[in-house]
Formats: sequence, structure tokens, C-alpha cells
Amino acid sequence: MSHATAPTVHRERRNRMAPTLTPDTLTLKSRTSWDDAWQRCLAVAPEAFRDDRVLNLWGAAWQADGRPLPATSPVDGSPIAGPPRLDAATAGQAVRASLDQHRAWRHIALDERRARVAATLDALTRHRELLALLLVWEIGKPWRLAQADVDRAIDGVRWYVDGIEPMLQGRAPLDGPVSNIASWNYPMSVLVHAMLVQALAGNAVIAKTPTDGGVSCLTLACALAAREGIPVTLVSGSGGELSEALVRAPEIGCVSFVGGRDTGAAVATAVADLGKRHILEQEGLNTWGIWNYSDWDKLSAVIPKLFDYGKQRCTAYPRFVVQRSLFDEFLAAYLPAVRTIRIGHPLAVEQPGDPFPELDFGPLINAAKAKELTDQVTEAIDRGAVPLHRGSLADGRFLPGQDTSAYVPPVTLLGPPPSSPLHHAEPFGPVDTIVLVDTEAELLAAMNASNGALVATLSTDDPATYERLAPQIRAFKIGQGKPRSRGDREELFGGFGASWRGAFVGGELLVRAVTGGPGEERLPGNFPEYHLMP
Repeated sequence: MSHATAPTVHRERRNRMAPTLTPDTLTLKSRTSWDDAWQRCLAVAPEAFRDDRVLNLWGAAWQADGRPLPATSPVDGSPIAGPPRLDAATAGQAVRASLDQHRAWRHIALDERRARVAATLDALTRHRELLALLLVWEIGKPWRLAQADVDRAIDGVRWYVDGIEPMLQGRAPLDGPVSNIASWNYPMSVLVHAMLVQALAGNAVIAKTPTDGGVSCLTLACALAAREGIPVTLVSGSGGELSEALVRAPEIGCVSFVGGRDTGAAVATAVADLGKRHILEQEGLNTWGIWNYSDWDKLSAVIPKLFDYGKQRCTAYPRFVVQRSLFDEFLAAYLPAVRTIRIGHPLAVEQPGDPFPELDFGPLINAAKAKELTDQVTEAIDRGAVPLHRGSLADGRFLPGQDTSAYVPPVTLLGPPPSSPLHHAEPFGPVDTIVLVDTEAELLAAMNASNGALVATLSTDDPATYERLAPQIRAFKIGQGKPRSRGDREELFGGFGASWRGAFVGGELLVRAVTGGPGEERLPGNFPEYHLMP
């Protein structure tokens, strides 16, 4: 077992965006450096990690193929392990090998599948802190949220392990493996969770590592699953180069995609042409409406929570649609709350032995995204948006001299111009936009600006008003004065309009989406030929 020097070195870099004043000298929490995490990975799963890289997993073996790309941590700009990108031909071999695994796995008795998935969950539980630490370095999650991502994956799959039998009654695995292409923001609670449930239902599973981060966390999770005999394939590569294998290949039984609308539209076209089973979760502008409302203390209490992980979530709320006559009261509740947002280095502490810092968010996924979002804010203001709040990195918790180029403090804009992407699209960052309306018709039009969303909320004092307006909001989940989330366990999930294509998931629907049922079954979902609610 090798314990050579890790492939990356934690380095401090000076950056012109770094705060010039630091009230306290902070340091890295002990035993949380990237080098520490990497050495632990080498010790826990030497079959999947090399001194200088991670490996791809296909054909039931770890493969030292692909071209490793350089990568940096959003936390401080220091180098970390990058994805070993395969070419299209090798990806095709991996898919064909997965089909062989699928044909064997689908005949494994349910009790055996359940035992192997349960053993995988036990292994993930033993290494939950390492998995969470990898999430901190690779995608910038604060410790509390990184642990929650790991725990939601474990607890969610255990719910299926305990109750899978009635969900599979009269159903059978698909004819081929499930191909998973997911975004970087929830590697465990979305991607690994889905993969293990798909395997529990009798399918071999394939996953492409997200381009922007999470490769080491996913590699460790898949190593623990592969040891228990779960038929998992993990490959890296560009979406364009691997789409022929991971989306269009005849061996694939279902495509599960989580990501943006542009890429999702291309995947949707491909699966529709092929008549292939699919689950495509895409972005939408989730909105929070305020109409004839007075419980401002309740709203103020929830505002900081809406900034969790810098709003880099598919169920984040970046848009408030506010009744104009209530705008002054809204601001009186909103502005003091947004000024309490805590940002900074997720591992920076006063003393090495101190607890992890309590933060609302750390960096965005990379410096390029931070620059893009900052440029969008500047352009929106130049075109007429009114800046109501702009936080400062000088108020954040950072190590002395560290690179802060991936960090963006909270920003709130009133009236983003129609020409701005912030007017109609999800920013995927800590930017709130506010639109003022005078009539219920304007309220609904503004809340439906993106042709469908995953979640929405309407805050109003009158229950009858909520009951009348909520059905006209084009979101799959609508909260009454409180935020909605993707949900866990039995809670269903989907989207309206362009925010979702294919089968809905969550609870029993996730199992139905990746298995075959009786006759000409019509799955609940949003399909080109029909839309069927559960």
C-alpha cells in the first residue's frame, strides 16, 4: 500500500480579491488538508487511487486509462486530483461491459441485492467524514452541508432497502444498465443515492463524473460499492465526446440526467429519437411570491437558510416577486437578514483544534463561475437594475493571503432588465433578484417567467388566496409560506414545463422509473406525448 506524497500540494496564493483586513489570524483546521484527505483515500481504497491520480472503474476493474486533467479546489485555488477523461471508443467498451454485468445482476435474488447494498451503506457510514471532507475540497461545501449530503444518501437508500419488496411487486429490471449524468453539486445525495437504488432494483449502473468537481468523492463511494459486488461503472470525460456511448448506445436501458437546460435539451432530443427510458431534471427559475402578507418575522428567519451552499442548488430560490405596496415592509425584513450571511473558507478556524466554522456558504464551484456571475451583476446594474445589497469579501473568514477568486458575497438586485440572464434564468449563485408587481396577474406571470420550475413558494395571509393562486404557478412543488426541497424517501419529485422531461422520481416513482411494469404502462412524468401527475 503506497503512502507516497499526494499528487497535489496545498499552497497559499495571493490574490487581489483577498480581504486586506483580517480581524483574527485564521488557520486550517487540523487533519483537514487536501494532502490529509488524499492519504486517507490511498489507505482506504488503494485499488481506486494512485499516487498521482484516480482511476476509472469499468469491466468490474479499476483501469489506469484516460487522460487526467488538472483541477483546482474552489476553496483556495490549490491543485487537487482531476478527472481521467476517456475517449469515446473506451467509453463504448465500458458500456458494453456494463451490459454484461447487467445481464448477470438482474438475475441475482432480491435478498442478495439488498444485502450487498446494505453492506455498501455500512461502508459509506464508516467513511462518512472522509467523504464529506472530499466534498469540502472538491466542490466547496461547508462542513455541515457536506456531512448532510453524505447522510442523506445513506439514510435515503436505507429507506429503500427496508421497503423495496412492495415497490418491485410485478416489476422487472430494465433490458440494459442505467446511465447517470449528473451535475457536481450533490454527488452523494443525488447521484450515489440514485445509483444504489437503481442497483437495488436489479440494474447495473453507469455514472459519468461531473466535469466541474467531485471525482475523488465519487471514486471512493464507488470503490466501497464495488467491493460489495455492486455492478457500478464510473467513467470521466467530456459530455460531447461520451454522449454517443452514455446516451445513444443501444445497450443503455435508461438515461438519468441532472443539469442545465441547454445540455438537457440535447439529451432529451437523443432519447426521444431513440424511444429510450429517461429521467431529465433541468434547471428552472424558482420563485417566492409575496402577496397580502404580514408575517415578516417568519420570512426574515428563513432568508439566511435560502443562501445555503451559495444557492448552488436546483431548489434554490433566487427570485422574489413582491407586491409593490408591501415593498418597504419586505425590505425591512429582508435586508437585516441578508446582512447576517456568513461566508468564507470552510476549514478556516482560530485554533487548529477548534470545531468546523459555521458558514452559510463558501466558494462557488470555480473562479470562472464567480467571474461570470459578477459580470452578470455588473451588466444588470449598468442596464438599470438597482443594487439593494452587496456584501463584501472583507467580512468573510479566510486564511491569510489565500486565493478567493471563487468567492462571491451575497448580492440583491431590484428589477433586473429583461436583457439580463438574471431576469429569466437561474443564476446558480448567491444573487437574489426582486420584481415588483401590482396585480395578481402580474404576480403569476413573474412567478412563471422560466416556463416551468421545480419548486415555488407563495406567502400570503389568506389561505383562500393561496388555494386560488397556487394551482396557476407552474412548479412541481409549491410551499405555503415556507421553502420546498427536493425531498427524501417517500417524497415525490419532478418539474413542470422545461424544467423536467421524462419520468418523475422520489419514493416508489424512482423504482418505477428504472424498472419495467405490466403491459403498456404510462409512467407519471413529463413526456412529449403526455404529462401525467402521480
